[in-house]
Amino acid sequence: MKNPVIRSTSTWDAPGIEQFLLGAKIPVRLSCLSRNGIPLICSLWYLYDDGAIWCATQRTARLAKLLQANGSCGFEVAGDAPPYRGVRGQGRATLLGSEGPAVLLRLMDRYLQQRDSAFAQWLLSRQDQEVAIRIEPAWLTSWDYSTRMNV
Repeated sequence: MKNPVIRSTSTWDAPGIEQFLLGAKIPVRLSCLSRNGIPLICSLWYLYDDGAIWCATQRTARLAKLLQANGSCGFEVAGDAPPYRGVRGQGRATLLGSEGPAVLLRLMDRYLQQRDSAFAQWLLSRQDQEVAIRIEPAWLTSWDYSTRMNV
């Protein structure tokens, strides 16, 4: 991690947070502000690499346009089923057009484990329109209710 603040209430320290982000294969919920100031939340595939959270979206997507206008964002990686645990934080998102196709391939490998399904082929057909989203966390926190839930 590139020195984000870990909140004092965080269950895990920086290495624990990194371990969770590297191992969890669930979408990140990414929030940004719409032009009218109301939050927009999108679920995206992510990967954690070199202290940043990476996603991809179409360069014409509303999310890309909003993040281009204002890169401030919030995010959460947490499952919907017990044991409830996860990581959340805030940071700055940067769009990197040239990295989009490569990040999409890495995301496909992480979540689909193959590139020959109909869905994978559809994603690949739009690969040249992908833009990478690099989220540099400013602060992070975590929670883990496994013990209290006896899981």
